[in-house]
Amino acid sequence: MRFLSTIFTSALALCGLTAAASLQQVTSFGANTSGTKMYIYVPDKLATNPAIIVAIHYCSGTASAYYSGTPYATLAEQYGFIVIYPESPYSGTCWDVSSTAALTHNGGADSNSIVNMVSYTLDKYNGDKSRVFVTGTSSGAMMTNVLAATYPDVFAAGIAYAGVPATCFYTGTVDGWNSTCSQGQLNLTQQYWANAALAAYPGYTGPRPRMRIHHGTADTTLYPQNYYETIKQWTGVFGYSTTPSATYPNTPRSPYTRYVFGPNVEGVLGEGITHNIDIFGDADMQWFGFTCECQPNGFEHHDYDKWTNIHFYHYDERSGYHNRWSRSSTLCSMRWNWMDGCDHVCKPVHVPETKRL
Repeated sequence: MRFLSTIFTSALALCGLTAAASLQQVTSFGANTSGTKMYIYVPDKLATNPAIIVAIHYCSGTASAYYSGTPYATLAEQYGFIVIYPESPYSGTCWDVSSTAALTHNGGADSNSIVNMVSYTLDKYNGDKSRVFVTGTSSGAMMTNVLAATYPDVFAAGIAYAGVPATCFYTGTVDGWNSTCSQGQLNLTQQYWANAALAAYPGYTGPRPRMRIHHGTADTTLYPQNYYETIKQWTGVFGYSTTPSATYPNTPRSPYTRYVFGPNVEGVLGEGITHNIDIFGDADMQWFGFTCECQPNGFEHHDYDKWTNIHFYHYDERSGYHNRWSRSSTLCSMRWNWMDGCDHVCKPVHVPETKRL
């Protein structure tokens, strides 16, 4: 048992990172018709072919404020991904989620500028194109949904904290405000919202990002009806029912409840939570695939009749159950990868020779 404890300690030490990097502005990243600013956080110990998270601020916010007020830079040091923090160019610093250009694939505007930031980062840092993610709060959550609709070929998953569905804020003007949407006065069909998302990139038939939608029931800035309309949108895109297939109270913590609609759509609704919504960094890492809900992550050791059993865990999102399979071995001299439960290798760990007793 002692040698596996040593492995666990060594693996954590190998994965341990210290934060010394800082937020940096990038002034030239490609076409930028809207004048959106780009800031980037590159961790000191960058992963090979790093993933990218685009983290988008709220109205009245800035890239620096979102960098300081959210956990993503700290998590980047742990997991080795890059964080892009866009900054809105407009007075009041809300995002343009209301113009035709912003709501159209390759239409220009803020959405296209953000995607060009992603392209720049992928090229410069040899990033993993299959692991580009987006998240945001309030107006940033609106942009998250817009990006997921207009650039499904770019983003693998999204998390929206207190936003509205893609196209809900349409006014036909740049950086417009839509009170009908914000006040939750729209109660449209699932098919309507799905069609709105699909029309943002006409003719596209490829994969679409997994979406997790957070909201509070006491939100009086973007009323909670927007949560239900957004759930309609993404369940409609994926062909799911709007009735959840599984419900998890007090998840990620009280007073939030997590609702699973299918492998690609989840909702998290906070009872009594206002627009000042909590951001759950650890849960975000799970949704983006850096960690899993498996317990434990990696492997555990048992001795049965002097044999060593290594139990591997896998979380089945469809069933909601943890599956386990085992390998019985004397281990001998082997090399094992320290896994996080989702087949993401942190570091290779050498298991020294052990003898069958």
